[in-house]
Amino acid sequence: MAVALAIMEAAVMFAALFTLLLRPAAEALALTIACAVAFYYCDLYDLRVAWSFRDCAPRFVRALGLVIVAVAVSDIVLRIDTRDATALVTGLAVAIALLVVGRACCYGILRRRPYAQSVLILGGGRLAEGLVREIAARPHLRWAVALVTEVPPTSGRPFRYPVLGTLAQLPSIVEHVHPERIMVALDERRRAEVMPVLLEARARGIRVEDGVDVYERITGKLAIEVLPAASVVFAKGFRVARGHAAIGRGLSLAAAAAALIVVAPLIALIALAVKLDSGGPVFFRQERIGLRAKRFWLIKFRTMRPVDAEVSAWVRDNTDRITRVGRVLRKFRLDELPQFLNVLRGDMNLVGPRPHPVVNYELFAREIPYYALRAAVRPGVTGWAQVRYGYANDLTEETEKMRYDLYYLKHLSIWLDLRILVDTIGVVVAGLGSMSADRRPGLADTLPITNDARHAATKDAA
Repeated sequence: MAVALAIMEAAVMFAALFTLLLRPAAEALALTIACAVAFYYCDLYDLRVAWSFRDCAPRFVRALGLVIVAVAVSDIVLRIDTRDATALVTGLAVAIALLVVGRACCYGILRRRPYAQSVLILGGGRLAEGLVREIAARPHLRWAVALVTEVPPTSGRPFRYPVLGTLAQLPSIVEHVHPERIMVALDERRRAEVMPVLLEARARGIRVEDGVDVYERITGKLAIEVLPAASVVFAKGFRVARGHAAIGRGLSLAAAAAALIVVAPLIALIALAVKLDSGGPVFFRQERIGLRAKRFWLIKFRTMRPVDAEVSAWVRDNTDRITRVGRVLRKFRLDELPQFLNVLRGDMNLVGPRPHPVVNYELFAREIPYYALRAAVRPGVTGWAQVRYGYANDLTEETEKMRYDLYYLKHLSIWLDLRILVDTIGVVVAGLGSMSADRRPGLADTLPITNDARHAATKDAA
Protein backbone atom coordinates (compact mmCIF):
# COMPACT_ATOMS: atom_id res chain seq x y z
CA MET A 1 0.00 0.00 0.00
CA ALA A 2 2.78 2.45 0.88
CA VAL A 3 4.59 1.69 -2.39
CA ALA A 4 1.40 2.21 -4.41
CA LEU A 5 0.78 5.50 -2.60
CA ALA A 6 4.33 6.69 -3.31
CA ILE A 7 4.07 5.84 -7.02
CA MET A 8 0.70 7.55 -7.33
CA GLU A 9 1.84 10.72 -5.58
CA ALA A 10 5.07 10.87 -7.60
CA ALA A 11 3.06 10.64 -10.83
CA VAL A 12 0.70 13.41 -9.70
CA MET A 13 3.62 15.59 -8.61
CA PHE A 14 5.47 15.15 -11.90
CA ALA A 15 2.37 15.85 -13.99
CA ALA A 16 1.58 19.03 -12.05
CA LEU A 17 5.13 20.37 -12.13
CA PHE A 18 5.69 19.51 -15.78
CA THR A 19 2.42 21.18 -16.82
CA LEU A 20 2.65 24.32 -14.70
CA LEU A 21 6.37 25.00 -14.89
CA LEU A 22 6.40 24.60 -18.68
CA ARG A 23 10.01 23.47 -18.40
CA PRO A 24 11.97 20.47 -19.62
CA ALA A 25 10.92 17.15 -18.14
CA ALA A 26 14.32 16.82 -16.43
CA GLU A 27 13.62 19.77 -14.13
CA ALA A 28 10.14 18.53 -13.26
CA LEU A 29 11.60 15.07 -12.61
CA ALA A 30 14.31 16.53 -10.34
CA LEU A 31 11.70 18.40 -8.28
CA THR A 32 9.53 15.29 -8.12
CA ILE A 33 12.44 13.24 -6.79
CA ALA A 34 13.23 15.96 -4.25
CA CYS A 35 9.60 15.92 -3.06
CA ALA A 36 9.51 12.11 -2.89
CA VAL A 37 12.72 12.03 -0.83
CA ALA A 38 11.39 14.74 1.51
CA PHE A 39 8.11 12.84 1.93
CA TYR A 40 10.02 9.63 2.69
CA TYR A 41 12.17 11.20 5.39
CA CYS A 42 9.10 12.92 6.89
CA ASP A 43 7.39 9.51 7.18
CA LEU A 44 4.55 10.45 4.83
CA TYR A 45 4.76 7.00 3.22
CA ASP A 46 4.65 5.25 6.60
CA LEU A 47 0.93 4.71 7.19
CA ARG A 48 1.56 3.82 10.82
CA VAL A 49 2.69 7.42 11.33
CA ALA A 50 0.66 9.34 8.73
CA TRP A 51 -2.73 7.74 9.12
CA SER A 52 -4.85 10.90 9.48
CA PHE A 53 -4.83 14.52 8.33
CA ARG A 54 -3.87 15.57 11.84
CA ASP A 55 -0.69 13.53 11.45
CA CYS A 56 -0.14 14.40 7.78
CA ALA A 57 -0.53 18.20 7.91
CA PRO A 58 2.62 19.09 9.88
CA ARG A 59 4.62 16.51 7.93
CA PHE A 60 3.49 17.98 4.61
CA VAL A 61 4.60 21.43 5.79
CA ARG A 62 7.96 20.06 6.94
CA ALA A 63 8.50 18.19 3.67
CA LEU A 64 7.62 21.27 1.61
CA GLY A 65 10.10 23.29 3.66
CA LEU A 66 12.83 20.75 2.93
CA VAL A 67 12.06 20.94 -0.80
CA ILE A 68 12.25 24.75 -0.78
CA VAL A 69 15.59 24.60 1.04
CA ALA A 70 16.85 22.07 -1.52
CA VAL A 71 15.79 24.34 -4.38
CA ALA A 72 17.49 27.34 -2.77
CA VAL A 73 20.71 25.38 -2.21
CA SER A 74 20.63 24.18 -5.84
CA ASP A 75 20.27 27.78 -7.00
CA ILE A 76 23.18 28.99 -4.88
CA VAL A 77 25.60 26.07 -5.03
CA LEU A 78 24.82 24.43 -8.37
CA ARG A 79 23.73 27.69 -10.05
CA ILE A 80 20.53 26.14 -11.38
CA ASP A 81 18.24 28.77 -12.87
CA THR A 82 15.23 29.12 -10.55
CA ARG A 83 14.46 32.79 -11.23
CA ASP A 84 10.86 32.10 -12.19
CA ALA A 85 9.82 31.85 -8.55
CA THR A 86 6.11 32.43 -9.28
CA ALA A 87 5.85 29.40 -11.55
CA LEU A 88 7.81 27.28 -9.07
CA VAL A 89 5.65 28.24 -6.09
CA THR A 90 2.47 27.82 -8.13
CA GLY A 91 3.56 24.40 -9.37
CA LEU A 92 4.45 23.17 -5.89
CA ALA A 93 1.22 24.60 -4.42
CA VAL A 94 -0.97 22.90 -7.01
CA ALA A 95 0.96 19.64 -6.69
CA ILE A 96 0.61 19.64 -2.89
CA ALA A 97 -3.10 20.47 -3.19
CA LEU A 98 -3.58 17.50 -5.54
CA LEU A 99 -1.67 15.25 -3.16
CA VAL A 100 -3.85 16.33 -0.22
CA VAL A 101 -6.99 15.52 -2.24
CA GLY A 102 -5.45 12.18 -3.23
CA ARG A 103 -4.67 11.41 0.40
CA ALA A 104 -8.25 12.21 1.35
CA CYS A 105 -9.51 9.70 -1.24
CA CYS A 106 -7.04 7.01 -0.07
CA TYR A 107 -7.91 7.48 3.59
CA GLY A 108 -11.61 7.40 2.77
CA ILE A 109 -11.22 4.12 0.87
CA LEU A 110 -8.97 2.48 3.45
CA ARG A 111 -11.17 3.40 6.39
CA ARG A 112 -14.30 1.85 4.91
CA ARG A 113 -15.12 -1.48 6.53
CA PRO A 114 -16.15 -3.30 3.30
CA TYR A 115 -12.52 -3.26 2.19
CA ALA A 116 -11.22 -4.98 5.36
CA GLN A 117 -9.95 -8.56 5.27
CA SER A 118 -11.46 -11.01 7.74
CA VAL A 119 -8.71 -12.56 9.90
CA LEU A 120 -8.86 -15.32 12.52
CA ILE A 121 -6.00 -15.62 15.01
CA LEU A 122 -5.81 -19.05 16.63
CA GLY A 123 -4.40 -18.84 20.13
CA GLY A 124 -4.75 -16.90 23.32
CA GLY A 125 -1.16 -16.93 24.50
CA ARG A 126 1.53 -14.29 24.45
CA LEU A 127 2.35 -14.66 20.76
CA ALA A 128 -1.31 -14.04 19.95
CA GLU A 129 -1.27 -10.99 22.22
CA GLY A 130 1.82 -9.70 20.47
CA LEU A 131 0.19 -10.17 17.06
CA VAL A 132 -2.96 -8.39 18.23
CA ARG A 133 -1.00 -5.40 19.47
CA GLU A 134 1.12 -5.11 16.32
CA ILE A 135 -1.91 -5.41 14.03
CA ALA A 136 -3.80 -2.81 16.05
CA ALA A 137 -0.84 -0.45 15.64
CA ARG A 138 -1.14 -0.79 11.84
CA PRO A 139 -4.71 0.21 10.93
CA HIS A 140 -3.69 0.56 7.28
CA LEU A 141 -3.62 -3.24 7.04
CA ARG A 142 -7.44 -3.14 7.23
CA TRP A 143 -7.71 -6.51 8.94
CA ALA A 144 -10.96 -7.29 10.75
CA VAL A 145 -9.52 -9.51 13.49
CA ALA A 146 -11.21 -12.06 15.72
CA LEU A 147 -9.65 -14.73 17.94
CA VAL A 148 -10.21 -18.39 18.65
CA THR A 149 -8.49 -19.32 21.92
CA GLU A 150 -7.46 -22.57 23.53
CA VAL A 151 -9.79 -22.00 26.48
CA PRO A 152 -12.49 -19.42 27.19
CA PRO A 153 -10.83 -16.08 28.04
CA THR A 154 -10.92 -14.85 31.62
CA SER A 155 -11.95 -11.35 32.62
CA GLY A 156 -8.40 -10.65 33.76
CA ARG A 157 -7.00 -10.92 30.22
CA PRO A 158 -9.31 -9.02 27.87
CA PHE A 159 -8.41 -8.95 24.18
CA ARG A 160 -8.59 -5.94 21.91
CA TYR A 161 -10.61 -7.94 19.37
CA PRO A 162 -13.61 -10.26 19.88
CA VAL A 163 -13.10 -13.88 20.91
CA LEU A 164 -15.46 -16.07 18.89
CA GLY A 165 -14.94 -19.29 20.82
CA THR A 166 -12.46 -22.05 21.56
CA LEU A 167 -10.48 -24.41 19.34
CA ALA A 168 -13.11 -27.10 19.87
CA GLN A 169 -15.56 -24.85 18.02
CA LEU A 170 -13.14 -23.98 15.19
CA PRO A 171 -14.90 -25.92 12.37
CA SER A 172 -18.23 -24.17 12.97
CA ILE A 173 -16.52 -20.77 13.44
CA VAL A 174 -14.69 -21.09 10.10
CA GLU A 175 -17.92 -22.14 8.41
CA HIS A 176 -19.80 -19.16 9.85
CA VAL A 177 -17.13 -16.42 9.51
CA HIS A 178 -15.58 -17.41 6.15
CA PRO A 179 -12.22 -15.76 7.01
CA GLU A 180 -9.77 -14.79 4.31
CA ARG A 181 -6.77 -15.47 6.57
CA ILE A 182 -6.10 -17.77 9.51
CA MET A 183 -3.00 -16.99 11.60
CA VAL A 184 -1.82 -19.82 13.83
CA ALA A 185 -0.28 -18.75 17.15
CA LEU A 186 -0.37 -22.14 18.87
CA ASP A 187 2.19 -24.55 20.27
CA GLU A 188 3.02 -27.75 18.39
CA ARG A 189 0.56 -29.92 20.31
CA ARG A 190 -2.36 -27.58 19.70
CA ARG A 191 -1.42 -27.21 16.03
CA ALA A 192 -1.63 -30.97 15.56
CA GLU A 193 -5.15 -30.94 17.03
CA VAL A 194 -6.49 -28.38 14.53
CA MET A 195 -4.47 -29.52 11.52
CA PRO A 196 -7.41 -31.28 9.78
CA VAL A 197 -9.44 -28.07 10.02
CA LEU A 198 -6.54 -26.03 8.66
CA LEU A 199 -6.03 -28.42 5.74
CA GLU A 200 -9.71 -28.16 4.85
CA ALA A 201 -9.46 -24.36 5.09
CA ARG A 202 -6.50 -24.37 2.68
CA ALA A 203 -8.50 -26.48 0.25
CA ARG A 204 -11.27 -23.87 0.36
CA GLY A 205 -8.86 -21.09 -0.60
CA ILE A 206 -8.35 -19.62 2.89
CA ARG A 207 -4.82 -18.36 3.49
CA VAL A 208 -3.28 -20.17 6.50
CA GLU A 209 -0.16 -18.54 7.98
CA ASP A 210 2.23 -19.15 10.83
CA GLY A 211 1.83 -16.41 13.43
CA VAL A 212 5.61 -16.16 13.82
CA ASP A 213 6.00 -15.46 10.09
CA VAL A 214 3.25 -12.83 10.13
CA TYR A 215 4.87 -11.11 13.12
CA GLU A 216 8.19 -11.06 11.28
CA ARG A 217 6.69 -9.70 8.07
CA ILE A 218 4.76 -6.79 9.57
CA THR A 219 7.33 -5.73 12.19
CA GLY A 220 10.69 -6.31 10.51
CA LYS A 221 11.97 -8.32 13.48
CA LEU A 222 11.90 -11.92 14.71
CA ALA A 223 9.94 -13.31 17.64
CA ILE A 224 13.03 -15.00 19.00
CA GLU A 225 11.40 -16.28 22.19
CA VAL A 226 9.06 -18.60 20.30
CA LEU A 227 11.41 -19.69 17.52
CA PRO A 228 12.34 -23.38 17.76
CA ALA A 229 16.12 -23.75 17.70
CA ALA A 230 15.92 -26.18 14.77
CA SER A 231 14.02 -23.65 12.66
CA VAL A 232 16.94 -21.25 13.03
CA VAL A 233 19.85 -23.66 12.76
CA PHE A 234 18.50 -25.44 9.67
CA ALA A 235 16.79 -22.45 8.04
CA LYS A 236 17.76 -21.35 4.54
CA GLY A 237 18.41 -17.86 5.86
CA PHE A 238 21.11 -16.91 8.37
CA ARG A 239 23.80 -17.73 5.79
CA VAL A 240 26.21 -15.22 4.31
CA ALA A 241 26.57 -15.80 0.58
CA ARG A 242 30.08 -15.32 -0.79
CA GLY A 243 28.84 -12.85 -3.37
CA HIS A 244 27.13 -10.69 -0.75
CA ALA A 245 30.19 -10.79 1.49
CA ALA A 246 32.52 -9.77 -1.35
CA ILE A 247 30.28 -7.01 -2.69
CA GLY A 248 29.53 -5.70 0.78
CA ARG A 249 33.21 -5.62 1.68
CA GLY A 250 34.17 -3.88 -1.55
CA LEU A 251 31.46 -1.24 -1.22
CA SER A 252 32.36 -0.68 2.42
CA LEU A 253 36.03 -0.09 1.60
CA ALA A 254 35.23 2.31 -1.25
CA ALA A 255 32.64 4.23 0.78
CA ALA A 256 34.87 4.46 3.86
CA ALA A 257 37.83 5.77 1.85
CA ALA A 258 35.67 8.34 0.05
CA ALA A 259 33.94 9.38 3.26
CA LEU A 260 37.20 9.98 5.10
CA ILE A 261 38.34 12.28 2.31
CA VAL A 262 35.04 14.18 2.12
CA VAL A 263 34.50 14.62 5.87
CA ALA A 264 38.14 15.24 6.78
CA PRO A 265 37.46 18.97 7.49
CA LEU A 266 34.44 18.03 9.63
CA ILE A 267 36.51 15.48 11.55
CA ALA A 268 39.12 18.16 12.26
CA LEU A 269 36.46 20.59 13.53
CA ILE A 270 34.87 17.93 15.74
CA ALA A 271 38.26 16.98 17.16
CA LEU A 272 38.92 20.62 18.03
CA ALA A 273 35.46 20.99 19.61
CA VAL A 274 35.92 17.86 21.73
CA LYS A 275 39.31 19.06 22.93
CA LEU A 276 38.09 22.56 23.82
CA ASP A 277 34.89 21.35 25.49
CA SER A 278 36.49 19.04 28.04
CA GLY A 279 39.90 17.82 29.06
CA GLY A 280 41.02 14.43 27.91
CA PRO A 281 41.73 12.57 24.68
CA VAL A 282 39.86 13.34 21.48
CA PHE A 283 39.14 9.70 20.65
CA PHE A 284 37.57 6.92 22.70
CA ARG A 285 38.76 3.35 22.21
CA GLN A 286 36.85 0.32 23.43
CA GLU A 287 37.35 -3.40 22.90
CA ARG A 288 34.44 -4.87 20.94
CA ILE A 289 33.37 -8.26 19.57
CA GLY A 290 33.61 -8.64 15.79
CA LEU A 291 33.42 -11.27 13.07
CA ARG A 292 33.60 -14.84 14.45
CA ALA A 293 33.79 -13.36 17.97
CA LYS A 294 37.25 -11.87 17.35
CA ARG A 295 38.11 -8.83 19.43
CA PHE A 296 39.11 -5.46 18.03
CA TRP A 297 39.46 -1.87 19.23
CA LEU A 298 36.60 0.37 18.10
CA ILE A 299 37.37 4.08 17.62
CA LYS A 300 34.88 6.88 18.30
CA PHE A 301 34.98 10.55 19.21
CA ARG A 302 34.89 10.88 22.97
CA THR A 303 31.47 12.07 24.14
CA MET A 304 31.89 11.55 27.91
CA ARG A 305 34.21 12.89 30.54
CA PRO A 306 36.96 10.37 31.29
CA VAL A 307 36.91 8.44 34.58
CA ASP A 308 39.32 6.02 36.22
CA ALA A 309 36.84 3.13 36.02
CA GLU A 310 33.54 2.86 34.15
CA VAL A 311 30.43 2.10 36.21
CA SER A 312 28.94 0.10 33.32
CA ALA A 313 28.70 0.07 29.53
CA TRP A 314 25.05 1.25 29.58
CA VAL A 315 24.45 4.83 28.50
CA ARG A 316 21.83 5.39 31.21
CA ASP A 317 24.46 4.78 33.92
CA ASN A 318 26.78 7.38 32.41
CA THR A 319 24.36 10.17 31.42
CA ASP A 320 25.92 12.66 33.84
CA ARG A 321 29.29 12.18 32.11
CA ILE A 322 28.12 13.18 28.62
CA THR A 323 29.65 16.49 27.56
CA ARG A 324 27.88 19.38 25.79
CA VAL A 325 29.59 18.59 22.50
CA GLY A 326 29.02 14.91 23.16
CA ARG A 327 25.25 15.34 23.30
CA VAL A 328 25.24 16.92 19.85
CA LEU A 329 27.59 14.28 18.43
CA ARG A 330 25.47 11.44 19.79
CA LYS A 331 22.20 12.95 18.54
CA PHE A 332 23.48 13.16 14.96
CA ARG A 333 25.69 10.04 15.24
CA LEU A 334 28.76 12.13 14.39
CA ASP A 335 30.76 10.40 17.11
CA GLU A 336 30.79 7.34 14.82
CA LEU A 337 32.79 8.99 12.02
CA PRO A 338 36.21 7.62 13.14
CA GLN A 339 34.84 4.11 12.66
CA PHE A 340 35.51 4.48 8.95
CA LEU A 341 39.09 3.68 10.04
CA ASN A 342 37.81 0.42 11.52
CA VAL A 343 36.19 -0.32 8.15
CA LEU A 344 39.47 0.24 6.31
CA ARG A 345 41.28 -1.99 8.80
CA GLY A 346 38.80 -4.81 8.16
CA ASP A 347 37.22 -4.80 11.63
CA MET A 348 33.84 -3.61 10.38
CA ASN A 349 31.66 -3.10 7.32
CA LEU A 350 29.48 -0.13 6.52
CA VAL A 351 26.31 -2.12 7.32
CA GLY A 352 25.90 -4.87 9.87
CA PRO A 353 24.97 -5.53 13.50
CA ARG A 354 26.62 -3.07 15.87
CA PRO A 355 29.61 -4.59 17.71
CA HIS A 356 29.02 -4.98 21.43
CA PRO A 357 31.58 -4.27 24.19
CA VAL A 358 33.57 -7.24 25.37
CA VAL A 359 32.44 -6.60 28.97
CA ASN A 360 28.82 -7.40 28.01
CA TYR A 361 29.51 -10.40 25.78
CA GLU A 362 29.10 -13.16 28.38
CA LEU A 363 25.90 -11.61 29.74
CA PHE A 364 24.33 -11.26 26.29
CA ALA A 365 25.40 -14.74 25.17
CA ARG A 366 23.85 -16.22 28.31
CA GLU A 367 20.61 -14.23 28.41
CA ILE A 368 19.66 -13.48 24.77
CA PRO A 369 18.51 -16.37 22.54
CA TYR A 370 20.56 -17.00 19.39
CA TYR A 371 23.01 -14.25 20.31
CA ALA A 372 25.96 -16.22 18.91
CA LEU A 373 24.58 -15.80 15.36
CA ARG A 374 25.59 -12.11 15.38
CA ALA A 375 29.21 -13.20 15.00
CA ALA A 376 28.43 -14.79 11.61
CA VAL A 377 28.77 -11.41 9.85
CA ARG A 378 31.15 -8.49 10.11
CA PRO A 379 29.75 -5.78 12.41
CA GLY A 380 28.71 -2.46 10.89
CA VAL A 381 28.90 1.28 11.42
CA THR A 382 25.12 1.29 10.99
CA GLY A 383 22.56 -1.50 11.00
CA TRP A 384 18.90 -2.51 10.83
CA ALA A 385 18.50 -2.32 14.61
CA GLN A 386 20.05 1.16 14.69
CA VAL A 387 17.66 2.72 12.18
CA ARG A 388 14.61 0.87 13.54
CA TYR A 389 15.23 1.14 17.27
CA GLY A 390 18.23 3.24 18.30
CA TYR A 391 20.22 3.03 21.53
CA ALA A 392 19.60 0.33 24.16
CA ASN A 393 19.95 0.98 27.87
CA ASP A 394 19.28 -2.39 29.48
CA LEU A 395 19.08 -6.09 28.75
CA THR A 396 15.42 -5.93 27.72
CA GLU A 397 16.16 -3.29 25.08
CA GLU A 398 19.20 -5.21 23.87
CA THR A 399 16.97 -8.25 23.45
CA GLU A 400 14.56 -6.13 21.40
CA LYS A 401 17.44 -4.97 19.19
CA MET A 402 18.51 -8.60 18.79
CA ARG A 403 15.15 -9.29 17.13
CA TYR A 404 16.05 -6.74 14.47
CA ASP A 405 19.62 -8.06 14.14
CA LEU A 406 18.32 -11.58 13.53
CA TYR A 407 15.89 -10.28 10.91
CA TYR A 408 18.85 -8.66 9.15
CA LEU A 409 20.87 -11.88 9.33
CA LYS A 410 17.96 -13.89 7.97
CA HIS A 411 17.31 -11.52 5.05
CA LEU A 412 20.85 -10.48 4.11
CA SER A 413 20.91 -8.72 0.75
CA ILE A 414 22.46 -5.74 -0.99
CA TRP A 415 18.99 -4.18 -1.27
CA LEU A 416 18.46 -4.37 2.48
CA ASP A 417 21.90 -2.82 3.01
CA LEU A 418 20.98 0.04 0.66
CA ARG A 419 17.71 0.61 2.50
CA ILE A 420 19.58 0.79 5.80
CA LEU A 421 22.00 3.34 4.35
CA VAL A 422 19.11 5.46 3.03
CA ASP A 423 17.43 5.42 6.44
CA THR A 424 20.74 6.19 8.14
CA ILE A 425 20.98 9.42 6.15
CA GLY A 426 17.70 10.52 7.71
CA VAL A 427 18.98 9.63 11.18
CA VAL A 428 22.20 11.61 10.68
CA VAL A 429 20.77 14.63 8.85
CA ALA A 430 17.60 15.01 10.91
CA GLY A 431 19.01 13.75 14.19
CA LEU A 432 16.07 11.40 14.58
CA GLY A 433 17.99 8.75 16.48
CA SER A 434 15.73 5.97 15.24
CA MET A 435 12.41 5.41 13.55
CA SER A 436 10.04 6.31 16.35
CA ALA A 437 7.17 4.36 14.76
CA ASP A 438 9.05 1.13 15.35
CA ARG A 439 10.27 1.86 18.83
CA ARG A 440 7.22 0.55 20.59
CA PRO A 441 6.82 -2.34 23.05
CA GLY A 442 7.40 -5.62 21.28
CA LEU A 443 7.26 -9.22 22.35
CA ALA A 444 9.75 -8.32 25.07
CA ASP A 445 6.76 -7.13 27.12
CA THR A 446 4.65 -10.20 26.45
CA LEU A 447 6.94 -13.18 25.88
CA PRO A 448 9.30 -13.97 28.75
CA ILE A 449 12.50 -15.72 27.81
CA THR A 450 12.45 -19.07 29.55
CA ASN A 451 15.58 -20.78 30.77
CA ASP A 452 14.88 -23.66 28.35
CA ALA A 453 14.73 -21.26 25.42
CA ARG A 454 17.96 -19.58 26.48
CA HIS A 455 19.75 -22.89 26.83
CA ALA A 456 18.50 -24.35 23.56
CA ALA A 457 19.18 -21.19 21.57
CA THR A 458 22.66 -20.65 22.90
CA LYS A 459 23.65 -24.30 22.59
CA ASP A 460 22.28 -24.84 19.06
CA ALA A 461 23.36 -21.47 17.66
CA ALA A 462 26.92 -21.93 18.83
